[in-house]
Amino acid sequence: MNITIVADVLGKENNGTTVTIKRLISHLKARGHAIKVVSATQSDEEGYYTLPKRNFYIFNGYLQKNGVVLAEPDDDILRQAISGADVVHIVLPFRTGKHTVKLCKEMGIPFTTATHCQAENVTAHVGMKDFKLANDIVYRYMYETFYKDTRFVHCPSQTMANILREHGYNMDIRVISNGVEKAYCKKEGVARPAEWKDKFVVMFVGRLSREKMHKTLIKAVSLSRYKEDIQLVFAGDGPLKKRLQKMGASLPNPPQIGFHPQAELVELLNAADLYVHPSVAEIEAISCLEAISCGLVPVISDSKASATNQFALTEHNLFKNGDAKSLAEKMDFLIENPDLLSELKEKYESFSKEYAIENCIDKMEKMFSDAAAYYKKENA
Repeated sequence: MNITIVADVLGKENNGTTVTIKRLISHLKARGHAIKVVSATQSDEEGYYTLPKRNFYIFNGYLQKNGVVLAEPDDDILRQAISGADVVHIVLPFRTGKHTVKLCKEMGIPFTTATHCQAENVTAHVGMKDFKLANDIVYRYMYETFYKDTRFVHCPSQTMANILREHGYNMDIRVISNGVEKAYCKKEGVARPAEWKDKFVVMFVGRLSREKMHKTLIKAVSLSRYKEDIQLVFAGDGPLKKRLQKMGASLPNPPQIGFHPQAELVELLNAADLYVHPSVAEIEAISCLEAISCGLVPVISDSKASATNQFALTEHNLFKNGDAKSLAEKMDFLIENPDLLSELKEKYESFSKEYAIENCIDKMEKMFSDAAAYYKKENA
């Protein structure tokens, strides 16, 4: 198929959306599809179309600090990129995505959209992620300005699909995991870093931003009976790095914070002892699945706005959202019960196989072909 992928955000791999979309592009190309990509990122690769960067004036510094570059729609470039496509996949409900929907309808080109942005991702930036009314308004706005004209929507989790349904999204929602690459797997004989010697290593992989709730994990370690033995590792980058370093400085073992390329991250996950995902809002959290696939047992926030809690197989894998004491109790229990931890590792090893990337790409291909057939019939 000829597939055009339009992404308002597609730059450094410092966020789940960018990683997911680049992975999708790579696998679709490997299967022989002709792929065009539209974003604000400059690339010399064939089939890439570069849009201007949006100017947010006094807020440009804030966005740069967050490592985010948004695209400004250009009619001529977009028309060139989507012309001749069997289907156009529009990733985000921002300005470029909205304009692309308009052009696809005008030109009679089949298109699909995706949900890689939650209301909480928006409201967290203004300190209102816990306000239901604010989140409801954002979901309604995204529906009215972007999703309502879409027939097929990719949703990475059933939890997120349910949230969309609750907010009146009545289209064909395809629940398809973003999938785990083969590189994320259990490895034997991985050497632990020297500084991890005699430590119980707790990892969290994710962007260093407010909704990820790193502070809950730092607080939980301070409350743990085993705080002298716990080494926190935050694998990621983002605007809160300095704040988290300051916050964790008082722990017996200050958190190790920094971004790691894939090969290095896989080694670290294989060498760690426990994975904690405290985020308040997640559409899926592929990083949690990747950790599970590397042999780690997760402890996950039970936040209703986070789909990650679908990966909790037992009560020991869930803690009360935002409650550091609850998280500390869960971590301490697993530290004190190594046999249970080993038993859970075996359960999760089987569980993770359901999310293999190849299975997920199969389902994405099916959605694209269904969309092409649907619009062909509609326009006949």
